[in-house]
Amino acid sequence: MKFFYKLERKYNKYAIPNLMYYIIAMYITGMLMMSFAPMFYYQYLALDAEAILHGQIWRIVTFMIYPPYPGPFSAVLLSNAISLYLYYVLGMTLERIWGSFRFNVYFFMGVIGHVLAAIILYVAFGQKVYLNTTYLNYSLFFAFAVTFPNMEFLLFFAIPIKAKWMGLFNGFFFFYNFVVGGTSERITIVMALLNFILFFLMTRNTSRLNPKEIRRKHNFQKQVKIKPNGTTHHKCAVCGRTEKDDPDLEFRYCSKCQGSYEYCSQHLYTHKHVTGENPTPGETN
Repeated sequence: MKFFYKLERKYNKYAIPNLMYYIIAMYITGMLMMSFAPMFYYQYLALDAEAILHGQIWRIVTFMIYPPYPGPFSAVLLSNAISLYLYYVLGMTLERIWGSFRFNVYFFMGVIGHVLAAIILYVAFGQKVYLNTTYLNYSLFFAFAVTFPNMEFLLFFAIPIKAKWMGLFNGFFFFYNFVVGGTSERITIVMALLNFILFFLMTRNTSRLNPKEIRRKHNFQKQVKIKPNGTTHHKCAVCGRTEKDDPDLEFRYCSKCQGSYEYCSQHLYTHKHVTGENPTPGETN
């Protein structure tokens, strides 16, 4: 929506670049703490709505150090290492495509949603729920699955599966919990994943519902049908591949390149950025 783009132009300078560096550092700190002093986390750092309402506002931030797999350091080291690498790749990829401001807004909306869920459950129902970062990490994956639906992951390091199918599977899991769960479970799911819902509502292109836009697209599609043979819509600036070479190949524009350069999914993250000093796109070593 237009107001979001206005916010981006006005407050983009305040965005934290490479936000995932700091998030991963917090997770590593949490791994050490949950291994050697877990009670310290629950007593002073966890998302405790009662404590927050009594002035311990630092918990709004410190609860995020909770690692994906808490437990003895040596026992969960491998699981945490794999998870942290995955979250790092997802977050950095989204930031690179969206820009730092949008990624910051998305991530911190998730944090606010967690805090509001804990406060609502405590104030309205008298329940103290210590939310961790599980839903926050899932929200990153849902955003990635929507942005790159055909990107493939190796399930169990062997089975290739596209991001959209993994996203749908996890979505059905949360939907099932929402249906069969109680009031507290429903509030937690909705508020914790509110960033995913609101962000894509705020940034989606609503002009597609405009009758003039519909007519324009219809005319464009008719023109495409009469284009000469061999004409393509997408072409990678590095390898030259088009959608005719691979119908499942995804193409994206790089926001850091000067000019309108389009890259395939293979070279989107490995190309040299086009600048005044480097006017020709190429592949990094």
